[in-house]
Amino acid sequence: MTILDRFRLDGRVAIVTGASSGIGRATALALADAGAHVVLAARTEDKLAEVARAIGPRALVCRTDVTQGADLDALVARTLEAHGRIDVLVNVAGGTPPTIALAVSDDDLDAAFRFNVTSAFHLSRACAPHLARRSEGQAGGAIVNISSAMSHRVDSGFVAYGAAKAALDHMTRLLAHEWAPKIRVNAIAVGATKTEALTFVTQMPGVEDGMVAKTPLARLGEPDDIALAALYLASSASAWVTGQVLSVDGGAPTSVWPFPIPSGL
Repeated sequence: MTILDRFRLDGRVAIVTGASSGIGRATALALADAGAHVVLAARTEDKLAEVARAIGPRALVCRTDVTQGADLDALVARTLEAHGRIDVLVNVAGGTPPTIALAVSDDDLDAAFRFNVTSAFHLSRACAPHLARRSEGQAGGAIVNISSAMSHRVDSGFVAYGAAKAALDHMTRLLAHEWAPKIRVNAIAVGATKTEALTFVTQMPGVEDGMVAKTPLARLGEPDDIALAALYLASSASAWVTGQVLSVDGGAPTSVWPFPIPSGL
């Protein structure tokens, strides 16, 4: 076996949430390119179908609203029905729009945690027995959670999102401890990456230049930058890595969010 073979996922089965666009789409394509059968989960079925066409016969579309526990259970059941195993889970789906703390209701905070933390926990819990079984005599099951640099940075307007992603980071560490050595659990703290959501901001004149100026590697991230990190953490190349939150953020030491948000106080 060569070093590059350690990144291969031939014959393995991976579930990717948020797979219809952005980081989820790029991750699904990367895992498929490494040889995995990929189960594509998101709410928008026509976009999932486009990703499936790009992958080919090793893709399976499963329309899923990750905020609904019944949908997550159905996703696991569909994967097992089609493939009989689960080797990799990548929890990509998540997000919460910037809102100042005074405008965040209890329901808003609950929704942020449900979308970013509860959904990932529910699906991880449902997959865990199957991931653990696959690890017997093999390289082991892997969970990769897509977190955010805002989990450990500060800026106005991100209390719901940042707190939820901080919880996701520590949930990653706790599950890694509890499920070792059968399942490895890691996360990626993503910096400013050129997804559809960020394009809504960067299309404004001068905004992207200002964000790039705050980033040591002098560019914003591309979805493939995150997908490559996810492939590493999903594969046996990272067989001695668990409970880690890997920063993939261009080296930015602080928030690069371009708009000051008054607190309202």
